[in-house]
Amino acid sequence: MKILLLVLAVVAVLMVVQRRLAGQVIKPTEVLRLLAGGQAVLIDVREPAEWADTGVAAPAVLLPLSDLQGPRTRWKPFLDQNRGKTLLLYCRSGNRSGAATRLLAQEGWTTVNAGSFQNWSGAGQPVRAVPDR
Repeated sequence: MKILLLVLAVVAVLMVVQRRLAGQVIKPTEVLRLLAGGQAVLIDVREPAEWADTGVAAPAVLLPLSDLQGPRTRWKPFLDQNRGKTLLLYCRSGNRSGAATRLLAQEGWTTVNAGSFQNWSGAGQPVRAVPDR
């Protein structure tokens, strides 16, 4: 019984930590509303293999987190072209998009964690396939 309680306590702590790392997450309907206004862009921060495996949100720009945290080969021109826009970021679970959201916010960008691709596709929002690279 003590082991079960310990396991439940660990699971609860992990869930709280995961939610805190992800930050506040908005729903797909709110993402669509922000995109419709033209002042926001949706960004998939997963890696290219993930895009090919699952597809992506149809309106998403594909910019991996590894590039944001590294050389910014793809991110720098994108950010230069989208100054003044709100950056809506998503990933597989909402954790990497939370990390990207915090990093970009520290640099002065307006950012929102759009959560996970699963939330997007599960809500019936449009998706598109990405060829394997």
